[in-house]
Amino acid sequence: MKKKVLIISYYWPPSGGPGVQRWLKFVKYLPEFHIDPIVYIPEAPNYPLVDESLVSEIPNNVTVLKYPIKEPYKLAGLFSKKSSKTISKGIIPDYKKQSFIEKVMLYIRGNFFIPDARIGWVKPSVVYLSKYILENNIDTIITTGPPHSLHLIGLQLKKDLGVEWLADFRDPWTTIGYHKQLKLTKASKEKHKVLEKKVLNTASQIIVTSFTTKKEFQEITSQPIEVITNGYDYETTTAFELDSKFSIAHIGSLLSKRNPDVLWSVLSDLRKENDDFLKDFQLNFIGAVSVDVLESIRNNDLSDCVNEVGYVSHKEAIACQKKSQVLLLIEIDSEDTKCIIPGKLFEYMVSNRPIMAIGPNGSDVEKIIKETNTGVYFNYDDYESLKTTILEHYKAFKNKSLQSHPIGLQKYSRKQLTQQLVALIKK
Repeated sequence: MKKKVLIISYYWPPSGGPGVQRWLKFVKYLPEFHIDPIVYIPEAPNYPLVDESLVSEIPNNVTVLKYPIKEPYKLAGLFSKKSSKTISKGIIPDYKKQSFIEKVMLYIRGNFFIPDARIGWVKPSVVYLSKYILENNIDTIITTGPPHSLHLIGLQLKKDLGVEWLADFRDPWTTIGYHKQLKLTKASKEKHKVLEKKVLNTASQIIVTSFTTKKEFQEITSQPIEVITNGYDYETTTAFELDSKFSIAHIGSLLSKRNPDVLWSVLSDLRKENDDFLKDFQLNFIGAVSVDVLESIRNNDLSDCVNEVGYVSHKEAIACQKKSQVLLLIEIDSEDTKCIIPGKLFEYMVSNRPIMAIGPNGSDVEKIIKETNTGVYFNYDDYESLKTTILEHYKAFKNKSLQSHPIGLQKYSRKQLTQQLVALIKK
């Protein structure tokens, strides 16, 4: 007999973006390990990104429960549709460039909705799920955040029903970079910390996606913490011809703080110094790009080589990765972001294309890239190293020999990661 597990998530197809991939793939493989996943999601949510192609990936036999949710971003859209949509995607403009409406919206979001804008879904979800859990003899639940308000559903269900509760953190809570942009009052910051501590000390098992987050949480709780990273799935895609241009591609949102001036400076100098490079080079952006990044690119005279594609479906994103000559991964240069391992990293790693990653020194991304031999990692001041590497890649491109040489990727496959999860569920 299969063990039933209730998974409480905000992101689920047709939601697009990286947040949906992790649990969609776990749900795909759990039945192979005699686990029957039941997914609980909001009805008619206000997803910032939509990817209808992901709906076809939902297993036919999975039970999906839905309950209505009131979304404050819909109300905010009455005042400024553009600002509410941009902020809900996580693209927060630099403070000096924020409009009055944006500043007000960020203050309200940060101080009136703690821990986040989905807090209003907690109480009705607890009532609905309490009845369902008892009627269906479910003894294990999993909450995944962000939004971290979903962990408060788990907290109350654990308290009321005594169920086993696994709290999955795809990102950290109080140390996540954007907290500093939410204009939190001292009281609001303290409330976040209190809730975070309560969740971490009540969950039966904590799951995190990075080694740095595990270390951070170990300072707050003695509850067991397991690292289960994101990963890659075997995508059935046709063979693609590589770009004829020497393309460097960034897939995913490029936020204001992810703006490596050193890279734009290197590329600008290479175009000035090398006529062939000037003719061959192309910079592809697949996903939302902040105006601050585009302005920096314009200031470095690179606008004419930019191909801004915008958001595409996950399937199209995979195709873009496989066609690109070089894949670019950028993280904010901060202590707070050392723990961030973007889900796309693992798809990058199996694309057979070399990765150039830029971020803070000593990050988890740096560790994984070096361990798997899938690319080169740089800090924000590595001008000479960046320039040398790009020239080496360009020379290999001209010789038609540019590719990556990965090692040890199997442990990051979605099926193998699901096996790790099953061990925790059956513990």
